[in-house]
Amino acid sequence: MAYRTPARPFAALLLCSCAATPFAALAQTNDTQTETDQAEEPQQRESALDTIGNIIVTGTKTRDPEDVQDVALAVTAFNADTLEAYKIRDIQGLQFQAPNVSLDQIGTSRGTANFSVRGLGINSSIPSIDPTVGVFVDGVYLGINGGVVFDLFDLDSVEILRGPQGVLFGRNVTGGAVVINTGNPTEEFTGKIRAAVDGPLVDGGRGGANYTVSGVVSGPLVEDVLLFKVGAYYNNDEGYFTNLFDGSNHGAAETTIIRGALEGRFGDLMLRAKLDYFESDGDGPSGQNRGFFRRDTFDFAIDEPGFYANEIWTGSFTAEWDVGPGTLTNIFGYRDYTASTRGDIDSTPVFLFHSNTLTEQEQFSNELRYAMSFDRLDLTVGGFWFDQSLAYDESRELRRDLPVALQPPVFFGGGRQDHEVIGVFANAEWEFIDDLSLIAGIRWNQETKDAAVTYITPRAPCSVVAGTCPTGTQPFDPATETDGFIDDVRFRNLSPKLGLQYEFGNNQVYGHWSRGFRSGGYNFRITNIPVFNRAFAATGDLFFDEERVDTYELGGKFQTDDGTFTLNLAGYITKVDNMQREVNLADPGAGVVQNILNTADATITGFEAEGRMRVSDSLIFTANIGLIDDDYDTILFDISGDGVIDDTDLSLRQPRVPEVTWGVGLIHELFLGESEILTRVNYQYRDEFAYTDDNLGWIQDISNLEANVTWVTPIEGFSLSLYGRNLFDEVQAGGDTQLPFGGPLSTGNPQPFGAFPAGGTLSPLQRGRNIGIEALFEF
Repeated sequence: MAYRTPARPFAALLLCSCAATPFAALAQTNDTQTETDQAEEPQQRESALDTIGNIIVTGTKTRDPEDVQDVALAVTAFNADTLEAYKIRDIQGLQFQAPNVSLDQIGTSRGTANFSVRGLGINSSIPSIDPTVGVFVDGVYLGINGGVVFDLFDLDSVEILRGPQGVLFGRNVTGGAVVINTGNPTEEFTGKIRAAVDGPLVDGGRGGANYTVSGVVSGPLVEDVLLFKVGAYYNNDEGYFTNLFDGSNHGAAETTIIRGALEGRFGDLMLRAKLDYFESDGDGPSGQNRGFFRRDTFDFAIDEPGFYANEIWTGSFTAEWDVGPGTLTNIFGYRDYTASTRGDIDSTPVFLFHSNTLTEQEQFSNELRYAMSFDRLDLTVGGFWFDQSLAYDESRELRRDLPVALQPPVFFGGGRQDHEVIGVFANAEWEFIDDLSLIAGIRWNQETKDAAVTYITPRAPCSVVAGTCPTGTQPFDPATETDGFIDDVRFRNLSPKLGLQYEFGNNQVYGHWSRGFRSGGYNFRITNIPVFNRAFAATGDLFFDEERVDTYELGGKFQTDDGTFTLNLAGYITKVDNMQREVNLADPGAGVVQNILNTADATITGFEAEGRMRVSDSLIFTANIGLIDDDYDTILFDISGDGVIDDTDLSLRQPRVPEVTWGVGLIHELFLGESEILTRVNYQYRDEFAYTDDNLGWIQDISNLEANVTWVTPIEGFSLSLYGRNLFDEVQAGGDTQLPFGGPLSTGNPQPFGAFPAGGTLSPLQRGRNIGIEALFEF
């Protein structure tokens, strides 16, 4: 596919260049102050840029956290000051800061992660599908994709680790891992109050305002022994979009977060407990049917706003004990998640396909590790346990536009699963020759899933969550079974890593091979029983198999002696065996059929570069680029849907693989006596990519421009910010699922596979241009 550079990236480059010129001139003037001027300043103001450039990585799980430039790993990391400068409010906001990274939410179920890194991602809201990019909050793995892409506040750091991280993090990190560390209690009494309002202020007639207020207080209860932190967050979003069906605002949401932490320090022992309560509810998906509306607009019309309602409890208890040559760390985690949704899935002004879901998840986990540091050896060994119960209900109502006598009965079904994981791991970095280190690690993992699945078909009302749905009997007989099945599966595997790192001065080059696995399992959304039975006949299994990923990576990290310039490079070849995909097929009978299958073996080749240059005391430039090429090696399933497996399948693009991502940015600091102005501009381009395996669904390219200007006022601790996101007002959708309902509105009734682009779609819209103002008071 030919890649043509769009015109707007050059406009962004010009904007960055023009903005930099007066700042650089002013910086030069400041640098040439006379000694008399310097003498009149008894103390030079601390630069915010100094802290932005100091990034420590915790994802390597060594005894002492390492500087990002010292880690032999492709990682983009953000500390608290960087996140503040970028005005990050959720994980999704970080996808425009790193190459080859897409941290979208799927949109059909608000807050459900649809992440992809280096072309390895998912395209589903089915809760039984495991991620390719694992998310870890305060060391606790989030067991499902639901409830991941929600509001964040009071963060210490976020790290995006690219490539398989199976040794240290286990399964479901074949694409990478996102490590989130929330704020810890502080030794001194501090606080922070923040209030903001934003919305489509310059786009008349679209949506309403979005209000946010949060506060955090932290400090000692007993000096040097017992510390605390409490925080609260509230957001009221009136809805960004306008529903053309009735002219109402759509996308409304209300979110409340309450968080507390307590930390005790007893000599060499540290104990820290954190508890987080999250509640959010609002409208269902803002779904655009692209058989009705052009995909470069925010136009949509749905006859029912739908809803979502989530409640999440998350807790962790961390113990760290400095003993012998290392630190013994134990992290216990707990999460309780409940979510209900209703969505207008057909995304039309006619009642064709609406759906309800209910998801309940409870998980416990514990990781115990001992990280040791010797003269030439860093060694980490540990064990991990994870236990999760998951239950899911779905109902579907189709063709309520028809007379009552002709309306199909309601579909009911879903699935229940008990899920246990145990693992042991070891990872070492041994400097066996001066400046040359061997990197080696291995993890043994065992995963067990016990499932009971009820086909989502027309049936009497029932609930899998409540235990009132039939699930079939054992042994499974496809000739007679019409309700579902009961089954269990166990996977055992080894995830190794082997590599070398050579350090010279402030620089390093490295190379390694690593292997990771994405969990196999069960489909909770089976609507086409004959297709499922054919898959069972072919494999003899009721589950889909796990996916194996091998990555061979070469990289280098280079930095000048004064740290003003850094350049990080990485090239990789990724081999995927038993690629696991959700294959979507439009179906007039069920709306959409979603089969989870092992579709192919594939190869993904890529390159990444990230650079940062501090051209003066007051100005930093950043840039990144990512290139990916994808090829199918062997086709295991007819992904084109033409009835045969041939070159047509081999020539398709792999889903979730944008060929190009690149970006540039700047951060500038301007001192004005007792105040200062901090300016940040960032542009990121992401190429179009196929969303569905048959390549009927596509997500268009996006040119994302963000900017914010913060005035640190003469009032101590008080600052004001003006910020804008998606300033080019680009249209972006969380998905592009094909539906059998499409056609121009002028027909008076949706028709199968209408005028543009290739039939109807469910394409949940993401926000366009968003401009806001924020006040922050720190004490």
